[in-house]
Amino acid sequence: MTTHMKSAKKKNLLGACKQAGFTLLELLVVLAILALLAGLVGPRVMKQFDATKGKTARLQLEKLSASLDMLKLDVGRYPNSEEGLEALVSNQGDMNGWNGPYLRKSKVPKDPWGTAYHYKYPGDHGSFDLYSLGADNSEGGEEDKKDVVSWE
Repeated sequence: MTTHMKSAKKKNLLGACKQAGFTLLELLVVLAILALLAGLVGPRVMKQFDATKGKTARLQLEKLSASLDMLKLDVGRYPNSEEGLEALVSNQGDMNGWNGPYLRKSKVPKDPWGTAYHYKYPGDHGSFDLYSLGADNSEGGEEDKKDVVSWE
């Protein structure tokens, strides 16, 4: 190859390299568009995520209630408030006929917000009261802070 052809190829390669890539202005425009999309979509996604936690809590309450019913069939009574939900995973003393564990895991699950479910026997709203106080862990509330209860 001649020297002239080699330098022509180098110029073409250098020209191609200069053309490949984005300018700083183009990158800033793309980042601004992504930030706007995240600002619009992010709150909606988070709201759906919070609603999912409430649904998960309701499903867990139903599963725990069914497990308590199974325990009652074997023992003849629901666990009292002192024995609590731990009676679903281990015999809490004088529970003749206990045939557990009544949960697949060796621990009682916590609610989706990381706190223990509340259990009361005898209950004010039924045979027993089983509930979660939601994200704020206090009575009442709206949206993700709303209590999730077994009697509704």
